[in-house]
Amino acid sequence: MSSLYLREDLATADEGALVELVGAEAKHAVTVNRSRVGDDIRIGNGRGLLVTGVIESVEPGHLGVRAITVTVEKEPSPRLVLVQALAKGDRDEMAIQAATELGVSAIIPWAASRSVSRWEGPKKEKGRLRWETIVREASKQSIRSFVPPVSPIASTADLSRLAGTSRVVLLDPTASEPLSQIDVASDDRDLLLIVGPEGGISDAELDSLTAAGALRTRLGDTVLRTSSAGPAALAVLNVRLGRW
Repeated sequence: MSSLYLREDLATADEGALVELVGAEAKHAVTVNRSRVGDDIRIGNGRGLLVTGVIESVEPGHLGVRAITVTVEKEPSPRLVLVQALAKGDRDEMAIQAATELGVSAIIPWAASRSVSRWEGPKKEKGRLRWETIVREASKQSIRSFVPPVSPIASTADLSRLAGTSRVVLLDPTASEPLSQIDVASDDRDLLLIVGPEGGISDAELDSLTAAGALRTRLGDTVLRTSSAGPAALAVLNVRLGRW
């Protein structure tokens, strides 16, 4: 089975050329995945470039790959952005991992008023970097040509400002309009999907975001956990957009 490894510095490649993989990614390929000469492999830059080739040489910390095909994919439009509220335990991490596998374009961590987990001081960047690592590994596992960026943590006021340039959709189990019925294909602006924490989105946050232009929608008659609501909504949107 072909595996994907990342070389973010790889700007371009030609078919038939030798592409090198070095450092931690090469070490992982050799020591963990037991890659050998003759194995198929894929190398991407996380920004749409995918090189499919065959391993020609294996050395400690280095692989030489002969490129067979080189493709450059365009990012789908509209971009689906998950705004995931911080949650206790690893539920927010489970959400962003699954969302990455399901094709999310970007992720914004949200400090909701009912979030039990808090990123404050040095934790802001430490938390973001941890999410970035989770997203990177999920992108490799699912062999995605794009690695979703993880933004700095956002406040509710930040999300309200984003509503001025993007479509914002709130997942709210009390909403009357189903997510499966909203028009998603006629607007190429980013679609921000907001998922609340364990205790849900507060009335004040719902009012503030709705006043800024956010649309309240529901997934169904049941209430999903914060770890599953975002991925479930992305699956619905993928079908509506014809991506699945």
